[in-house]
Amino acid sequence: MERVDIKLIKQFEGLIKSSSKSIVLVPHMHADGDAMGSVLGLWRILKNAGLKVKVISPTKYPEFYHWMDGHEEVIIYSHHPKQSARALEESDLLICMDFNQLSRLGDMKALVESYPGKKVLVDHHPYPGTFTDLVISDISYSSTSELIFSILQSTEFAPYIDKNAATSFFTGIMTDTGSFDYSVSNPNTFEVVAQLTRMGIDQQNIHSKVYDNFSAERMKLMGFCLSNRMTVYPEYHAAAMYITLEDQKAFNFKTGDNEGFVNMPLSIKGVVFSALFTEKEKYIKVSFRSKGEFAVNEVCEKYFNGGGHRNASGGELYASMQETLLKFESILPEFEDKIKQSVK
Repeated sequence: MERVDIKLIKQFEGLIKSSSKSIVLVPHMHADGDAMGSVLGLWRILKNAGLKVKVISPTKYPEFYHWMDGHEEVIIYSHHPKQSARALEESDLLICMDFNQLSRLGDMKALVESYPGKKVLVDHHPYPGTFTDLVISDISYSSTSELIFSILQSTEFAPYIDKNAATSFFTGIMTDTGSFDYSVSNPNTFEVVAQLTRMGIDQQNIHSKVYDNFSAERMKLMGFCLSNRMTVYPEYHAAAMYITLEDQKAFNFKTGDNEGFVNMPLSIKGVVFSALFTEKEKYIKVSFRSKGEFAVNEVCEKYFNGGGHRNASGGELYASMQETLLKFESILPEFEDKIKQSVK
């Protein structure tokens, strides 16, 4: 089952064991289930091992992850910058998880970039950056949660993996695979899930807490977007949805309320490329999903200042919503042949 170089695992283990102060774990801004699942799972294990450890999230993350073990101790940098800076000053090891570029930290970027202690990157996205002392990156894993669990299984910290940690890891794997609908081509994913299940996790309860925990406003926003903000391009087997700032205000939008929206158009017969554009104060957040072999990360990298996985990627564009939608429509002919290759 082990695929990560054992030398990297031993280096990682050594850095943790040599920490004489505290360890800080950091996910990307607007953290998703995998970011929080991997971070809080590792947080629990290190706590169980008697180590001092803190979690600093660059921004708020969706409320439907607040039930996870350790949430109450997470420091939100955007709300508490001084407390975050102090936590980093009092630590000697920083572990960055589920992102591989400093830009994914938003306003917290400079603080991490200038961190004087040892830094480690644990991630499963392609093209990792070089801003840490140690990089453990493997795109063959479905999620960072699966990756960190597999790593820890080969260390002295394996005995400290309890039900709470297993629950966090399963949450990360479940959400980053769309409830095992994609990114599960490697049997290791199911082998890891089997091990987590043996630890007593309640899969049905976890699924309910994540996916049956939305507000009524979120459901209304979903219906509004499907009815009024979606365009299908049948000739290109593509679809796009968008959410403006006015829409967000009208439906009392909260962080994470649009999670999963980008996947919905893929349920339409013949659609293999889906886009979601969400307006922010200064830019448009871009989310892409695809089926089959069509690589949306190539589209993101070339035109939308982003990247990610072949079938799931994201970026941003400093333009108006109208300009963004026009740009998306203008590039579809360029990828027409590649898109059609994924149509079954």
